[in-house]
Amino acid sequence: MTNLKDQINRVISFEKIPKRIVSLVPSQTELLCDLGLEPSIVGVTKFCMHPNYIKTKVTVVGGTKEINLEKIKALKPDIILCNKEENTKEIVEACESICIVHVSDIYTLDDSLQLIKQYGCLFNVEEKALHICNEIEWQCKDFKRFIQNKKQLKVAYFIWKNPWMVAANNTFINYLLTLNSFDNYYKSQNRYPEINLEVKPEIGLVMLSSEPYPFKEKHKKDLEAFYPNAKIVLVDGEMFSWYGSRLTKAFAYFKALRLNLC
Repeated sequence: MTNLKDQINRVISFEKIPKRIVSLVPSQTELLCDLGLEPSIVGVTKFCMHPNYIKTKVTVVGGTKEINLEKIKALKPDIILCNKEENTKEIVEACESICIVHVSDIYTLDDSLQLIKQYGCLFNVEEKALHICNEIEWQCKDFKRFIQNKKQLKVAYFIWKNPWMVAANNTFINYLLTLNSFDNYYKSQNRYPEINLEVKPEIGLVMLSSEPYPFKEKHKKDLEAFYPNAKIVLVDGEMFSWYGSRLTKAFAYFKALRLNLC
């Protein structure tokens, strides 16, 4: 019997390596595949986009906030992978009636690395997990050297429209903004607050994320009057919010983003 604490300090126990996995988190689905565990995945969400064929190979069991519990039961999973932010407490509790549930909770890069190593332990792929962690750590160290002399910019990072919502404090997005030497104007607020659009001339950069709201070029005009001195750009939301193996690509993206702002 092996015991392991997940990232919300729940002790989960397993007698053998889980072989049938349901993933209810898109970034964790991608991580599983990069760990070589794709053959073990039996269920994913409709938002699991990477790899792009995964939904044609396994059963789609719903979204991240609404699931089809009967579909999951029918898959006879050994483990269900959740996330505290992506999935509700009710979903986690319902899934616990089926099998072991592991819940991640990510705010920092260290949290991400811990999760990858936990999956390495859970699924007996420690060597692959360590390789991914080492790559992320190297990329991050290199990026920190790149960014250290770059000018800090006051930014707003939008994730939703109608109502307008931004990423604020206590989020992985805010952590990565800080790492990029972006000073989040809304960092005094918590999580993902709704905001009223007001003229904010002190903001130098407005970022419109590709997810969860799919911002496009046409949305830039909605904000021009409120941020008169800002450059308004579309950004890849996966790079700022996906915390698994996507991080091996994120730092090269951040470099290119910063160079394009010069």
